[in-house]
Amino acid sequence: MPQATATVADPAGDSGSKRPGSPAPGSDFAPLLRAVRGQGLLEHRPGRYAISIAANLVALGAVIAAFVLLGDTWWSLFLALPLAVLWTRTAFVAHDAGHSQISGHRTVGRLIGLVHANLLLGMNEAWWNDKHVRHHANPNHVDKDPDVGVGALVWTQKQAAQREGFARWLTRNQARLFFPMLLLEGIALKIYGFQFLRRQPAGERVLSALLMTAHLALYATLLSAVLSPGKAVVFALVLHALFGLHLGLAFAPNHKGMEMPDPDGDRWGHLQRQVLTSRNVRGTLLTDWFLGGLNYQIEHHLFPSMPRPHLRLAQPLVKAHCRSIGMPYAETGLVESYRQALAHMHEVGEPLRGEPPR
Repeated sequence: MPQATATVADPAGDSGSKRPGSPAPGSDFAPLLRAVRGQGLLEHRPGRYAISIAANLVALGAVIAAFVLLGDTWWSLFLALPLAVLWTRTAFVAHDAGHSQISGHRTVGRLIGLVHANLLLGMNEAWWNDKHVRHHANPNHVDKDPDVGVGALVWTQKQAAQREGFARWLTRNQARLFFPMLLLEGIALKIYGFQFLRRQPAGERVLSALLMTAHLALYATLLSAVLSPGKAVVFALVLHALFGLHLGLAFAPNHKGMEMPDPDGDRWGHLQRQVLTSRNVRGTLLTDWFLGGLNYQIEHHLFPSMPRPHLRLAQPLVKAHCRSIGMPYAETGLVESYRQALAHMHEVGEPLRGEPPR
């Protein structure tokens, strides 16, 4: 199974071409890599992750116990919020496992990913890692990054011009529809996972399908045993909507509205490719917790196997290095990051809003 770290294991030798007016990429990364390694920031923290994983599992168990004790009542809907938050924490663990941040042992990392993604969330970790590998290798590249490919949303005016019918209307209004659409993401993640099964080798396909099916069976059994059918459906919809929204809020600020490499231009080196396409979100420890450490997106992209607790420690080194070579380093507040992302989506749909109705 692909691991997200495989694409950028040691990019210090990357000799990408220099863009006019930009610092030389590639070799500029080597001294930063040495500094980060010298401070031990690439070393694993299995103890820290063990405590975090255990605390999350205990919290999940407590919410489920409260759900059972409340019984068949609409008050149970209030538990959808803490459960959605804990599901998002679970997704962060699966993300880190896919990057080999938790353990350098491939089998251990995959086992953690399978349990947290496939079993606890019903989301295929193989699908996520396959997509995430390509994203990390070429972030914001319209031909290589699946996160900026044509889908429900588009990211360039060239993509927008090719939309037809309902998709064209959606693109015209995609900025204002973005957050409402995130409410569907929790369900979409499960669907994408099952669709990806056909692309997996037979052995992996069986294991992934069994775990995801077990998730659905256990989840449906719990809801039907505690709630009436109507309440169970509402609870499931509210939970998945809140989960998709929280997860989307964590990923939305990272790259939207940042530079997009020209597919026909020079190839960027690793430092340039990861820094110029990423945006950090400043804030308190609460921000770090809410965004799962992904607010240190620049550091995460430069060092994808770096344990999440170390990203904050690596930031001063990265900022100082970028400053020394004249490389722009984007960092903003949380609200401003969403404003910039929505402004970009609004700009992409601008030409369509000026045309007469079809």
